Formats: sequence, structure tokens, C-alpha cells
Amino acid sequence: MRIEVLKSKIHRVKVTEANLHYIGSITIDENLMDAANLIENEKVQVLNIDNGERLETYVIRGTRGSGMICLNGPAARKVSVGDTVIVISYASMDFEEAKQYKPTVIFPKEDNTL
Repeated sequence: MRIEVLKSKIHRVKVTEANLHYIGSITIDENLMDAANLIENEKVQVLNIDNGERLETYVIRGTRGSGMICLNGPAARKVSVGDTVIVISYASMDFEEAKQYKPTVIFPKEDNTL
């Protein structure tokens, strides 16, 4: 049996931009991506702590060290600049393997740095 488990989590980052007229996705500072073990084009859930919205999209690499968290395309309607979000990805694995798996969870500072 295979199950989905938490793979990566960026816990509580601030939205720095919302760009309605860009191809849909979330742009994330490459430092945060590396620390959270996320890769470009990976599917993620974005949970907005401020308004309760939840959405799925994919990751685009942002400028390293910028602190950028930018929701693009239709997702830009689900956030406001300054909102606090959680970014989560999941992995599918064998049930027994999942029992031993340890996800990568990071807790950035208020300015979206590590």
C-alpha cells in the first residue's frame, strides 16, 4: 500500500508579491526552496493563515536571498501582500517506508530569511 505523507513544509512566510497577470504558480526564494527540499515545478499546497484559503500550484525558483514569496496568476486573488502562508508538499511512498520517513520542515524568520 502507498500513502501520501508530508515531504516538505515552509512554515509561516509572508507574501511579498501577488502578480495576477503572470503564469500561475508560486515563486519562492531559492534559499527557502533548498532549505525545504523543494524543487522547481514541484506541486505544493499553499495555506493562507490570514483568510483560510487553500490552493494547489507549482513552484517557480525565485531570486536567491530575496525572501520572495509571490503568488502568480489566479492564485494572486487568494492572497494579499503581507499575508502569512504555509507551503506544503507531499510524497507518495510505501506504508512501511513512510513510518521511517522524516519530512523537511523549516521555520523562516519574519523577513522570510533562514
